[in-house]
Amino acid sequence: MNQEQEGVIKYQLTHSHQSLPLDNSVTEINAWRTLMYRLQLIGQEEHRYGGYGFGNISQRLDNSEKFIISGTQTGSLPVLNNDNYCLITAAMPNLNQIHAAGVCKPSSEALTHASVYLQDKNIQGIIHVHCPEIWRNTLKLTLPHTTKTVAYGTPEMAEAVSQLFGLEKWQQGTIFSMLGHEDGVIAFGESLQHAANALIASLSLAIAIEQG
Repeated sequence: MNQEQEGVIKYQLTHSHQSLPLDNSVTEINAWRTLMYRLQLIGQEEHRYGGYGFGNISQRLDNSEKFIISGTQTGSLPVLNNDNYCLITAAMPNLNQIHAAGVCKPSSEALTHASVYLQDKNIQGIIHVHCPEIWRNTLKLTLPHTTKTVAYGTPEMAEAVSQLFGLEKWQQGTIFSMLGHEDGVIAFGESLQHAANALIASLSLAIAIEQG
């Protein structure tokens, strides 16, 4: 298993400490994030990943390159508020750079989220969870995946994501595993509901494999 410490920001961050604009509503994203928390796909538990928070969620803003994402190490909170989200104003995965604004700093996976959004303007929401059942059954589920040698939150991961989009037709759903990031799975879609549906469907199939 990959024992790399969870939740460490590896990209170069330019961060402006300020509240999110009032017109950036987090109602929808927060509802889906709460559901993922209740399913223990996002959270923080003493016995998992050294006790660090895991998982995050994001949503594109107004069909632009900007997106909001849950803040780093907010996994322990059952429900988030505006101050627990961060606005990504610019992202350059190839340069390992993120520009952000918010009371908190963005998730350590913000660079990977940015890379996914850059692949297709129709992608409106991304959910990164830690799901052992899906992750360990990646090959049996025939899910697209990045390799064991690619670490999370790095330019190498951003490049690997870009390569996946060049190779895959996503006929198995809009979800992929990160084999170099223990239990790490990313789902994306034209809405957060689409992404969540892909996750839940894959989780159901993974459970069926393990029970069968």
